[in-house]
Amino acid sequence: MTDDLRRLRVSILDDYQDVVRTLDCFATLEAHDVTIWNDAVGDVDVLGGRLADADVLVLLRERTPVGEALLSRLPKLKLISQNGHVPHIDLDACTRHGVVVSSALTGRPSYPTAEFTWGLILAALRNIPLESAALREGRWQSTVGLGLRGRTLGIYGLGRLGSMVARVGAAFGMELLVWGREGSLDRARAEGFPVAADKQALFEQSDVLSLHLRLNAGTTGLIGPDDLALMKPTALLVNTSRAELIQPGALVAALRRGRPGKAAVDVFEHEPLTDPDDPLLRLPNALCTPHLGYVERDNYEFAYRNAFDQIVAFAQGTPIDVHNPDVLEQDLP
Repeated sequence: MTDDLRRLRVSILDDYQDVVRTLDCFATLEAHDVTIWNDAVGDVDVLGGRLADADVLVLLRERTPVGEALLSRLPKLKLISQNGHVPHIDLDACTRHGVVVSSALTGRPSYPTAEFTWGLILAALRNIPLESAALREGRWQSTVGLGLRGRTLGIYGLGRLGSMVARVGAAFGMELLVWGREGSLDRARAEGFPVAADKQALFEQSDVLSLHLRLNAGTTGLIGPDDLALMKPTALLVNTSRAELIQPGALVAALRRGRPGKAAVDVFEHEPLTDPDDPLLRLPNALCTPHLGYVERDNYEFAYRNAFDQIVAFAQGTPIDVHNPDVLEQDLP
């Protein structure tokens, strides 16, 4: 690699709220030419046209997949930079095209997502959005909600995020119940959290069931109609992880049947979801939010600072957090 790539043309994608330029860390890129895109574009021809001159792409999580079809349209691209895991990036294709992929895998838990999970739980069980809307229309106390104390909180997947959600549930006086892979069960026992007898018991006994599983080949479609049918008609299913953990159409069908009685969902199979007639959005017993769990200013500062630091390091000829190290052996321009 060259020692100095000087001034880079940087394209920042999917900044829906136009917030990146307001972050403190944005000053890190003052030596480079930066273009920010606020819309979501899935068409590779459109993306290829607007990004054709980019040296660097900055991605936020998995909002934009990058594979051969897009890379073949970006002859000047040298670096893809972001924070977190990179399942949406074809690393082999990037290496073939001489594109370095940098992404920091840090030990920082997703505190905003854990907080938001509890926001959804409280809002759904106490009917907060519905009651707020009703009050603005002149109606007073039209529902009776459910409290948390003494009810059972099921945690499917006790990683760092699941553990944070579980501890808050315990502070609310809830009974805990954990299920997942052996690692989750070991952590539950170490923290003194009760372990369900099996997956069926988790779905049957939980008053609130929160999913905290990482999406991979083994967890895609892990939850199906038979699992959801086991849930109580008063139960709430919460998903701030990934929509694909649940088989397509299964949650909508289950909510229509009334088991579980409610769902609070922050993730969807196709994002951004902008169709108001989506079946899930039309259900009165589904509280849906547009993947806001990680969308929080401090979290953005953290994620984008990592990405921008990677750009500075690359420009200095010393790339960091590289996921396809074989590309560094190539004679890149």
